[in-house]
Amino acid sequence: MKIECIRERLSEAVTKAEKITSKNTSLPILSCILLRAANNSLFINSTNLDIGIEIKIPAKVEVEGSVAIPGSILNSFLNSITSEKTVTLDLIEGNLLVSTPKTNTIIKIFPNDDYPIIPKVDMVKSIEMPAESLISGIKSVWYSSATSSIKPELSSVCVTPEEGLIVFVATDGLRLAEKTIKLKNLLDFSQVLIPVKNAVEIIRFFEGVNENLKIVIEQNQIAISYNDAYLVSRIIEGNFPNYKAIIPKDFVSEITVLKQDLLNCFKTSSIFSDVFNHTKFVIHPEEKNIEIITKNNNVGESTTTIQGSITGESLSINFNYKYITDALVSIGSDSLVLSFSGVNKPMIMKAFGDDSFLYLLMPMNK
Repeated sequence: MKIECIRERLSEAVTKAEKITSKNTSLPILSCILLRAANNSLFINSTNLDIGIEIKIPAKVEVEGSVAIPGSILNSFLNSITSEKTVTLDLIEGNLLVSTPKTNTIIKIFPNDDYPIIPKVDMVKSIEMPAESLISGIKSVWYSSATSSIKPELSSVCVTPEEGLIVFVATDGLRLAEKTIKLKNLLDFSQVLIPVKNAVEIIRFFEGVNENLKIVIEQNQIAISYNDAYLVSRIIEGNFPNYKAIIPKDFVSEITVLKQDLLNCFKTSSIFSDVFNHTKFVIHPEEKNIEIITKNNNVGESTTTIQGSITGESLSINFNYKYITDALVSIGSDSLVLSFSGVNKPMIMKAFGDDSFLYLLMPMNK
């Protein structure tokens, strides 16, 4: 293999590919990316056996071929020669010579025959979705997924088409985030459960794309492509919980507050909260305020009062404040509506005047 290509294009592709590589010590080949030169193009492949990507960039190919090379080494080297415009890759005596007008670097390679094959899906029967819709939906909910794989369906982002909508949901059993996005075209596919780790990689891979993505969903995988970028991910078998049944419809208290006021309050909470991020909310309808109290026996305690518009009855209830701050990034509005269904019952958080995002949070014990 011998090629010449633009350093910046190669560096961008290798950076994305390196994030997918695995540090699995029993399979060191998974720490590599596969470079394949053919048809005046360089194909950069990466996989951890759970998700795989391929990026195609233009290249001047003198000798076709392929090579498996440690992704972190190549990525670090390319990022260290930012002043160079072009780079040459040349396979010499079982090693890869990476050269520029100013540098010559030899990087040891792995046998490329051991590199796993990335499944290729026929994209002819694909559905199309704006990249912005897919990325926005996943970003709005992924943090609510379970980190444990004991219940795989909870360690996923659930994507479901509805009439003129696409619905993204994630839950770990203590909290739940739902984002609905309107679409111009109807999508025809069944509910899909994307492993949360792979969902985060989808965000990284396609964030910033301003056009439609082509998507194919098969029995055990989802493939997404855009121009010269291709990603394929395993999907989880099983059924997502019937979460709509646990969303309360009646509330005893409802508060409208400024998001920034809540964020400022939680900065103090982070100082005085205990290891469980235990935070007490005390609602005073007559005073039109809510007290947020944190206490740590080893540090001290703090009480912050926030003014707001309040309807309903007085209430004292406890939450993990970090679970609330996680969801605030998904709300673009300056004002929030917190709806309480009673003691030991879940709270619902939404943006004021916007029902496209819903966040449900279970209370903590005293």
